[in-house]
Amino acid sequence: MTGLDYPLYPIFAFLGFVVTLIPLPWHLQAWNSGTCYYMIWAALSCLNQFINSIVWHNNAINWAPIWCDISIRIMLGASVGIPAASLCINRRLYNIAKTHAVALTDEAKRRAILIDTLICVLFPMIVVALQYVVQGHRFDIYEDIGCYPFIYNTLPAFFLSDSWPIIIGLVSSVYCGLSLKAFYLRRAQFTRFLKSNKSLSASRYFRLMALAMAEILCTIPLASFIIWLNSAAHPVEPWISWENVHYDFSRVMQYPSVLWTTNYLLVVAIQLTRWLVVFCAFTFFAFFGFAAEARKNYGIAFWWVAKIFGFYPARLQQRMNSNEFNRAPRVPAILPSATSFPLYVVKERKHNSPLVLSWQHSLDEQKTSPV
Repeated sequence: MTGLDYPLYPIFAFLGFVVTLIPLPWHLQAWNSGTCYYMIWAALSCLNQFINSIVWHNNAINWAPIWCDISIRIMLGASVGIPAASLCINRRLYNIAKTHAVALTDEAKRRAILIDTLICVLFPMIVVALQYVVQGHRFDIYEDIGCYPFIYNTLPAFFLSDSWPIIIGLVSSVYCGLSLKAFYLRRAQFTRFLKSNKSLSASRYFRLMALAMAEILCTIPLASFIIWLNSAAHPVEPWISWENVHYDFSRVMQYPSVLWTTNYLLVVAIQLTRWLVVFCAFTFFAFFGFAAEARKNYGIAFWWVAKIFGFYPARLQQRMNSNEFNRAPRVPAILPSATSFPLYVVKERKHNSPLVLSWQHSLDEQKTSPV
């Protein structure tokens, strides 16, 4: 069942990794830390899933235990990091809609980046560390899927693991609603602010708003659906003790596809989880990969590569073929000076011009006259 997506999923995962990073340079230049963290988390997740889908295709062997320890933490961090980045985007849009608290000075920019870093980096790291409380054993390996975290399905897991995307999505919804309200009340002031802001245009603002709203509309329902899937695929177990949950913690469970694909709810949960990161990557590219600044940078990158192979833009090629590039080198004209030494000024003159002939005659007279 899962083997049907093998050639398809690695291709889309790798493309998601590439296309998400394409708009990163100009968002870094604009100090858009929320969108940058969104791209980094989405790209890292796609790369992680791409590697897993290649290495563990048609096998469930524990080839790289250290990589699996890293891989499952990337998955757990991204499940919080991507919604947290969306929260930062909504928070920045709300501040812009209020037409104040926007990073206009270097100090304000650094403060905004620091807050976004705490939300998008430090907070996911804390959540990943808390997963150890409900992590039943080291990790699982599913054939055709790769490394996968095992969270002991108990009541504390809902508060420490499952509920964070919903909570972040609810906070983002509040910011999104406040942004729409502030924008409606201060339309004229908001328009004047965008005209004076070089790092943010109206088009980019509304694309960020659309991305954030799409993230909200997907995060809360999908996170709720995944919680239901997990509880339906695996019965909720009672919390007995720390020792019971972490008994034989170092073991690694390996599941061939003929075994784990019989549980259709588990199949839906795993496939939905791995395809969601690819969807996030292509959604971001759909909003920002075809914008005016993106097309401009595509053109610059294309002609930079083309010039290596001797190809140039049409206008430059026409200029190269015209007389401007084929004429003789410019000869500096000689102007008479007050002394016996001529003054050289770089000006293009025709060699048969009467003015040049008169200057040459004056120069000859100065050379023959006594100093």
